[in-house]
Amino acid sequence: MIRVGNTKAKGRGVFAENNIKKGETIERAPVLILPDDQWQHINQTLLFNYCYGWHNETALALGFGSLYNHSYAPNAYYVKRYDECEIDIVALRDIAAGEEILINYNGDPNDQDELWFAVVSEPN
Repeated sequence: MIRVGNTKAKGRGVFAENNIKKGETIERAPVLILPDDQWQHINQTLLFNYCYGWHNETALALGFGSLYNHSYAPNAYYVKRYDECEIDIVALRDIAAGEEILINYNGDPNDQDELWFAVVSEPN
């Protein structure tokens, strides 16, 4: 249903292989919980940009879970399943085959708060 591919401006991204319907679960990604005493080290590496906040800890999503790019106008959102140590990526609207799947890193699809990096938009 999905694949990793290259974008023009953001590096890797996750793309729909087939049409995806609004509300459909795109992926259920298991996460690795990173111990707090290791965060100070991870925070200084490239992995920092691929982690999710997880209660008072940090999680790295496996599968394609940490490769979805950010958008302030996303077509998908994520749901943290704390008890299962998983993150669901769910279609916010219908997504066409070939379209990049984008989430809002702030957690809420409507949250326009600034992020820790300059947001890049793909050229049309």
